[in-house]
Amino acid sequence: MTTPAGLRVAGAPISWGVCEVPGWGRMLDVSTVLSELAAVGLTATELGPPGYLPREPAELNALLGAHELGLVGGFLAVPLHERVDSALAAAEASAALFAAAGGDVLVLAAATGLDGYDERPMLDDTSWHALVRTATAIGDLAASYGVTTVLHPHVGTHVETRGEVERFLADCELPLCLDTGHLLIGGTDPVELARRYPERVGHVHLKDVRGELAQRVRAGELPYTAAVGQGLYVPLGEGDIDIEAMVRSVHDAGYRGWYVLEQDTALDEHDAVDLPGRAVARSLAHLTDVLGRLSAG
Repeated sequence: MTTPAGLRVAGAPISWGVCEVPGWGRMLDVSTVLSELAAVGLTATELGPPGYLPREPAELNALLGAHELGLVGGFLAVPLHERVDSALAAAEASAALFAAAGGDVLVLAAATGLDGYDERPMLDDTSWHALVRTATAIGDLAASYGVTTVLHPHVGTHVETRGEVERFLADCELPLCLDTGHLLIGGTDPVELARRYPERVGHVHLKDVRGELAQRVRAGELPYTAAVGQGLYVPLGEGDIDIEAMVRSVHDAGYRGWYVLEQDTALDEHDAVDLPGRAVARSLAHLTDVLGRLSAG
């Protein structure tokens, strides 16, 4: 979707419960997800977890084209502190695919190597420096395909907390994916971060969250997966993040990249198939209002 302000809005399969975590929940079929994504008014999407959408460029282009969708890029969660060759190979495969299918953003997360995002061992300094070197190498590799790499602070990864976000910004030149939900859950105010480091915002994932549940996850009282199941994420404007202030901050600083609606969802067998689409439509309506005021101002 292109807004009157010339800003670009896209979606992602995770808003329909499509996740790389084993046992996350009910996985809707590709046709349903892409049809609903287009039906709410979005014209582009991130790729989703490996294997969900085709990995062959011509097949992927044909599938997205059938739904009148473009490709933004995609998310890649791999360990960066170990098994470096594997991380580089995965990043190159993703960058090559994105470039061939019209995408230009590689959203990189520093995975722990464990399944899911509920446990997170700490890194020593040696492993941290390896993480930074690998992230930098992936950025250079992706750039050779015309793809920008952004580091995604993410719950249950090795860049989650406010201290880790600040350390990464100091140690590595890669821009960030400013994910409003994951940052808040990890203890970073996304609005403040956008104001302090406007030049480091390379991509934006827009989420809204229930602050009380976010606090329980942050305090270790509630596993992340359980919190998602209890409604941690809500449509934009219905939670405790000042989405308008964040969008206005990055826009005023010159950001003209994608705003990706990403409302992490886990579905069970009793949930209505159209539940995610209705939630995304509410988020899009709220964001459209925000962007309309941005254009007017």
